[in-house]
Amino acid sequence: MPFQIPKTVYSGKINEVRIGRGTKALTVGGETAYPFYLFEGTMPHPPRIAMEVYDVPPEDWPEAVLEPFRDVVHDAVAWAQKCVHDYKAESICLQLASTDPNGMNRPANEAAQVAKKLADAVDIPLIVWGTGNPEKDTDVLRAVAEMCPERNIVLGPVEEASHKKIGAAAIGFKHTVAASSPVDVNLAKQLNILLGNLGVRDDQILIDPTVSGIGYGIEYCFSVMERIRMAALTQQDTKLQYPIIANLAREVWKTKEARLPDDPRLGNARGRGILLEAMSAMILLLAGADIVVMRHPEAIRLVKEMVNELTAG
Repeated sequence: MPFQIPKTVYSGKINEVRIGRGTKALTVGGETAYPFYLFEGTMPHPPRIAMEVYDVPPEDWPEAVLEPFRDVVHDAVAWAQKCVHDYKAESICLQLASTDPNGMNRPANEAAQVAKKLADAVDIPLIVWGTGNPEKDTDVLRAVAEMCPERNIVLGPVEEASHKKIGAAAIGFKHTVAASSPVDVNLAKQLNILLGNLGVRDDQILIDPTVSGIGYGIEYCFSVMERIRMAALTQQDTKLQYPIIANLAREVWKTKEARLPDDPRLGNARGRGILLEAMSAMILLLAGADIVVMRHPEAIRLVKEMVNELTAG
């Protein structure tokens, strides 16, 4: 008698969320099993990678990751276009670092103008990310939503303190929100409930559980993401049945290990940073991430190769 591999039957399903518009729009979610468990369920849409673009030139990036973009870091639109044309980006994540109240503190309207120019310049889905300051992000992301109506931009991070105003803007101008909570399953669920009560539809919500890179708490992040996906698929928890977005690149490339120069023990600095980003991204994809925000083109290539192998059937 041939051996039959035991299989789990999952009672839940991840919601499908469409980001962007037109022929280049992307759909994420829809899984009926754990990540890449194609022998137990379906994964109709592969995980997606969004390439980072900053609205101001980065001042503290390691040489290894600055080199591919050195000629365009002073122009966010040119940067995004290079990601599309040279590196075949399928989505862009615009990091509005200039709006940080502890930094340049750029006015919301000016930042929104940058987002609009970028949205007009590329036809792939756009994610717009604030600085994590709820008060400033509220003003900035509302301005972005209003200035780019019906573009179906992902607005993030949307926290409990900012969910009402940003959520209302997402409803009114037809965008998607990245519901951000601090590495906690219950807090993630609570924020999703609040957004739903506000009127944000299930197909307008992504979960941002907050993530980190290898060596900086990724085990805890993995555990939280895994528990979110388990509750969604095996416990029919409808308030956790949303695709997950992982804003990863900035967490990886700010670490000490990504910045140290060539070292006999740690190896080549460039290769080390690329592998740190690629391995961190793959770990989070295995935990359940549907969208990963990445930075170095070579790290992205490595992750795409692994995803293609895992989804080839």
